[in-house]
Amino acid sequence: MKRIVAIIFISSLFACQSEQNKQGTEDTLNYQEDSLNLASDTLVYHYDSLKVYSKNQVSANKGMKDTTMVSILYPVFNNQQVDGLVKGNALKANGPDEPDYKSYQDLANNFISQYDDFQKEGLGNAAAWFKEINITVLSQRKGYLGLKYFYVDYAGGAHPNSAIIYKNYNATTLQEIKLADIIPSANQPKLREVAEKIFRANEKLGPKQGLDNGYFFDKGIFTLNDNFTITDKGLKFLYNTYEIKPYSEGTTELLIPYTAIKELLIANPALPVIK
Repeated sequence: MKRIVAIIFISSLFACQSEQNKQGTEDTLNYQEDSLNLASDTLVYHYDSLKVYSKNQVSANKGMKDTTMVSILYPVFNNQQVDGLVKGNALKANGPDEPDYKSYQDLANNFISQYDDFQKEGLGNAAAWFKEINITVLSQRKGYLGLKYFYVDYAGGAHPNSAIIYKNYNATTLQEIKLADIIPSANQPKLREVAEKIFRANEKLGPKQGLDNGYFFDKGIFTLNDNFTITDKGLKFLYNTYEIKPYSEGTTELLIPYTAIKELLIANPALPVIK
């Protein structure tokens, strides 16, 4: 149900965009960040989008308009290096059977083609497929660019699959920022200790209560993943569905305030001013 709510929200958020349905035309939104350039504090970008629909209707009933679609929202930067970096993350293959895509249009066309082939082979059912990719700029300041990749797709089965992936970059060098670039490996056991206390408080668990019942932590031992973003208040980690909980529980966010880990941090331009 949570995934459905997310899909409805995203669809309604961008319903005002113009589109040329059957042709996969990319449309520019009238949105511009109040920003400068790569050499300055922030980056100039705007959002663009495309929607591609299959011409094969799910039902022969002409009153039903439901059909397979792909919807992609993405930022376009005036700096080609940054733009290529953002696009490259979205287009890279997620498995051995998936091809390397050259463009967002290529990715969308491939998904529609898979569905159309599925229908031609007589393997279709009453449910339409869909794929949505939404790439948003979470934060940017001198030395930092934070991105959020939201993916959701359905190609048959019990429910859609979804994931949220955070990416952190040094806005000057374009090098990806890893957790060890902010908190050295020697300090990460202490980070996990602080994080577990916050996690237990969020989940209303006692300090000695086991994590092997209702959670998917290996051997019931709490662990942090590498999926985090650098906010103004702290490091926010996100566990995707199935990662530590059943699908019905959705995603789990864990914010670790800088005030709780200030002594563990090392100097990095990606970090905000911490008082």
